[in-house]
Amino acid sequence: MNIQTSLQSFRPATDGTPLLSVKGLNVTFSTPQGRVDAVRDLSLDIAPGEILALVGESGSGKSVTARAIVGLAGPRAVVRAETMSLTAHNGQPLNLLDLVERDWREVRGREIGFVLQDALVSLDPLRTIGREIAEPILTHRLSPRALVAQQVAELLARVGIPDPDVRAGQYAHELSGGLRQRALIASALAAQPQLLVADEPTTALDVSVQRKVLAIFKELAAARHGILLITHDLSVAAQLADRVAVMQKGRLVEIGPARSVLANPKHDYTQRLLAAVPTAANRGQRLSAPGTPSLSRQAIHSDQRLLEIREISMSFRRADGSRLQAVRKISLHINRGETLGIVGESGSGKTTLGKLALALRHPDAGDVLFEGQPWSTLPERTRRPLRAGIQTISQDPLSSFNPRFTVERIIDQPLKLYTRLDRAGRREKIAKLMELVGLSQDLLARRPSALSGGQRQRVSIAQALAAEPKLLICDEPVSALDVTTQAQVLDLLVDLQARLGLSMIFISHDLGVVQHVSQRIVVMKDGEIVEAGAVEQVFERPQHAYTRELIASVPKFREV
Repeated sequence: MNIQTSLQSFRPATDGTPLLSVKGLNVTFSTPQGRVDAVRDLSLDIAPGEILALVGESGSGKSVTARAIVGLAGPRAVVRAETMSLTAHNGQPLNLLDLVERDWREVRGREIGFVLQDALVSLDPLRTIGREIAEPILTHRLSPRALVAQQVAELLARVGIPDPDVRAGQYAHELSGGLRQRALIASALAAQPQLLVADEPTTALDVSVQRKVLAIFKELAAARHGILLITHDLSVAAQLADRVAVMQKGRLVEIGPARSVLANPKHDYTQRLLAAVPTAANRGQRLSAPGTPSLSRQAIHSDQRLLEIREISMSFRRADGSRLQAVRKISLHINRGETLGIVGESGSGKTTLGKLALALRHPDAGDVLFEGQPWSTLPERTRRPLRAGIQTISQDPLSSFNPRFTVERIIDQPLKLYTRLDRAGRREKIAKLMELVGLSQDLLARRPSALSGGQRQRVSIAQALAAEPKLLICDEPVSALDVTTQAQVLDLLVDLQARLGLSMIFISHDLGVVQHVSQRIVVMKDGEIVEAGAVEQVFERPQHAYTRELIASVPKFREV
């Protein structure tokens, strides 16, 4: 199904009438601590065929704005506005403020499509992907039932999902994160809405898949459909948006053409956001505090090997009995004090390689050495006390922490496991670790759910450092963070590396982040290393066609 031709039923206004018009939007929440003004006096409009990017850090109010527009602000929210109207399929204005939930069920999907960041939460775990996508088509009676399966397959193919007929019969948990996100976008497009509200739709996607998703959004805009894009990725905003609106503490502080806002920002907050984006130009500089001394890297880097992976291979058995070769005859090493970046698309094998280095998975062939000694071949009973030397920082600390534990108890776990400190000694060590990662002692009694994303990631770093490791394996540690929080965490990791003499393996699909923190880089595709070398060499003179494709796929906001 060609999106541009399948949406002929929508006839956008051609007289200058906005597709979406919002004036004076205020959203407040009642909490036990009192009233919270999440959005204050916000006004914006979206014309047919326009893409408006709403950017800002966590807590700025951008996601609340999106949810208010689609009627999902929540039961504790009070939504007020002078105007919040949408031009419907029939060309008539639709007052969104007057809708009750029964009306919203007709509007969502048909008039407004909504794409969330977390597809695993949004997709029904009890329904196949095909049934999920078919529901809005059937609900709004857009096609004869006999043609729905074909349309579902075409939608899946349109968003870049391979084997669409097979994938339509699978459940959300059977798909990778990237495939789940694409399936969610297909579901949002199924009822042919004229306005698409996309809340961080590409955050979990590697650059190649991201490029395909952005191309879909551009095609929709070319068909005169409006898109409200909520994102913390300024490069994506630069690549896609016609206009950019910047939010801070619930207010719009700057709005205008993307080229003007991103190339010549007027507001100091916008300037700080742009300065926090890792690029080749600011490599080696602090992202969170531009103008301060450069990051210290040179003090501890040596040529002494810390971890060595030799001819390692691993495969998984598929549901149909066949085997998937996840990692194929890979050899690499990391030196003391060095950061090795590993990049590649979803399914390239980079996360599996990280688990093999941690000895959380056992290879079919090859071995891993740590400090020159066997690592992967050790019995777990022998290896367990040595695990202090290799620790990990994950993408989502919230899923790895026990939700019932306080911050103090989370950091205390490795101290109990790997040290002989008594209770008083452990408390003193916890206090030092909190100071080391820049967290207040006041947070020790809190649980993970009461922390911000950046605070949780700092707790994860403190927990990893408690064991006094020599190697940190960081698997997408900043991919879920907004640009300013990401900058702070990246600066912290590089500072800690210099201060403590750490080595790091940094696994990411974000080439800009890897370029910023790494000395060497490995590029993976289909379980193999296709290119490796110094960061400058790989980024400036890539040899492999796949590496060149990855680099070309990265949105570059500096070129707006």
